[in-house]
Amino acid sequence: MLELESINKSFGRHPVLTDVSCEITKGGFGVLFGPSGCGKSTLLRIIAGLDAPDSGRILLDGHEVSRPGRDYVPAEARSVGLVFQDLALFPHLTVRQNIEFGIRSHPRKTRRSSEMLDLVRLVDLHDRLPHELSGGEQQRVAVARALAPAPDLLLLDEPFANLDASLRSTVRAELLDILKLAGATVIMVTHDREEALGSADHLMVMSSGRMIQSGRPREVYERPVTLEVAELLGDGNVLPCTVRDERADSILGSFAAPGVEDGACRMFVRSEHLRQCSSGEITVRVTAASFFGHDALASLELTDGACLSMRQFEETLPEPGDEIRISINGPVAFFPPA
Repeated sequence: MLELESINKSFGRHPVLTDVSCEITKGGFGVLFGPSGCGKSTLLRIIAGLDAPDSGRILLDGHEVSRPGRDYVPAEARSVGLVFQDLALFPHLTVRQNIEFGIRSHPRKTRRSSEMLDLVRLVDLHDRLPHELSGGEQQRVAVARALAPAPDLLLLDEPFANLDASLRSTVRAELLDILKLAGATVIMVTHDREEALGSADHLMVMSSGRMIQSGRPREVYERPVTLEVAELLGDGNVLPCTVRDERADSILGSFAAPGVEDGACRMFVRSEHLRQCSSGEITVRVTAASFFGHDALASLELTDGACLSMRQFEETLPEPGDEIRISINGPVAFFPPA
């Protein structure tokens, strides 16, 4: 439905996007994830038509819309909806009037806005002004306005960034439900890994203007292609190891390493894949422990002085000074030495 082929963009002599390619199927929810300054918002603006790439191709439903120099389709002529981080609602217009703004010439604009009000569950608030709404309600108005013209593609630029932390998960769940009901094809930008993993059916990880890895969230999380991707998506432990005949030997034990070349290597184990258990083969000393409600994080020290972090979800939390036994319960990733 959306295809990006070798997109490049520079501002002056500073390259912002380098050879970026990806594809989102119709009805899919793609997430562009990466640290601030990685180029994800610039890529979103290029897809929307607000900026032009220096080279590369963008195809919407098989039609090229953004080849520099020819066949360039401006933003207003693309069937693309955009929800900005600040929502950009018109303060002097009611909820219904905001939704109708982009369909003023539509012959059945009242019927269409009523459909959108019903979709986002704001029928009873149709005559309210934006300042009379909660943050979550304002979010739904912005989405309804973007969906009203029935765009082929909806773009969301960090839509939850201005919401209180206590509201984000609730509003995100509501929005995902609305977009699923609408059958929308969506690309969202975020630097929040929980939002990225919890929202996407296709995750695209960016860094320094490049698309490093893309795929289903669980696949990318469990099989990162670089250490940077692994660390961007969650806590983990990096330890030296030596690979021989597709076996990796480390202080944590010996592990299968299919396809990994012989020699020095780095092993990555996610913090939640370390488990405290009486039958564990690894003895560690707890140096610190922090409780976060939904889980806890313990800092551990190995016999050689190396440090680990263990995220656990059990009720029993080890105390600093305790000696415990741990095991590894999850996939291990291997990367070249630094």
